Amino acid sequence: MKRPRRRLVAHLRYLVALAKRFRVTLILVGILFLVLPHVYIALYVKPDGHRIGYGEALHHIYFLLFGQPSLEYVDNALIEVLNLLIPPFGVAIIVDGVVRFAYLYFAKHRDDKEWVAVMSQTFRDHVIVCGAGRVGYRVTTQLLALGREVVVIDKAEAATFVSTLRDQGVPVLIDDINNPKTLSRTNAKGAAAIVCATNDDLANLNVALDARMLNPSIRVVIRLFDDDLVARVRDNFRAEALSTSSLSAPAFALAALDPRIVHSFHVGAHLMVVSQFTAIRGLPGMTIGELRDRFGGLTLAIRRAGKPEELHPRNEVTIAQGEVLTVQSTYEDYRRLRELTDEKAPPLSAHGS
Repeated sequence: MKRPRRRLVAHLRYLVALAKRFRVTLILVGILFLVLPHVYIALYVKPDGHRIGYGEALHHIYFLLFGQPSLEYVDNALIEVLNLLIPPFGVAIIVDGVVRFAYLYFAKHRDDKEWVAVMSQTFRDHVIVCGAGRVGYRVTTQLLALGREVVVIDKAEAATFVSTLRDQGVPVLIDDINNPKTLSRTNAKGAAAIVCATNDDLANLNVALDARMLNPSIRVVIRLFDDDLVARVRDNFRAEALSTSSLSAPAFALAALDPRIVHSFHVGAHLMVVSQFTAIRGLPGMTIGELRDRFGGLTLAIRRAGKPEELHPRNEVTIAQGEVLTVQSTYEDYRRLRELTDEKAPPLSAHGS
């Protein structure tokens, strides 16, 4: 339901944005087809003395655009001036304005650069994601799940997730991020954050600098492969620099040691892990609070047979036989908990205790 609604809202917002951009053209079209017919009604008198109605006047103006007036000649200077001016100016308005308006409206189906630029102008506090690869795609889908508007930039139409993102209603700009106009097309001045997630460290740094110049308050997150650059960028650039290798290293290392660990990360110098425990030995009869106080395990969720998973159970909840707990702790505390449950050695199979 969310995707069709998002698309409908996007179309309406785009139509409003186009109307604002072409407001002068639309005003001129209104004058041409709504106001000028009344001028003819007031001034034009047929040779037999009768006046014309709105429909006949509108009919005359329409065919004037093609050089085919439908009203007879009368001796009226203002009428003749209008008959001479309406064809060239009217055609200019129609061709340059209305046709271009229609082209841009339907160009969204081809994801034209100008469509992305117009759509981006309708966003406020959105997030710009540079790179439509695996990292950029996952970041974008997570932001969409959090209810944020996203604009994606990638230099290649054939990038892995470009078509997938477009199917989700995300504007994807195909352009070189080193092009000075690229960030302007994504409305960087109105963006809340930019995530530089390409596989080129230099390109990520360049686009981050350009974004900060356009919008000094924008939050910058940079993906870097060079670990030596991470600390320097954080200290000197006031940006959140993340090393792909540093983030993935704990996960790879602990996955090699123990397949029961489903997630791992660093908090300062502390290696934190997340794992699931089935209450068979050691845990039954203990409360959630005791598990935290005695073993340093923070219970994130508890799952009971036939019931939905409960997030953040209360401290006084007693753990029952067979319940499954998702626990976060330091790696040292995790090993103590495995000793408590008599599961010192990891299983040979994949995830699961």
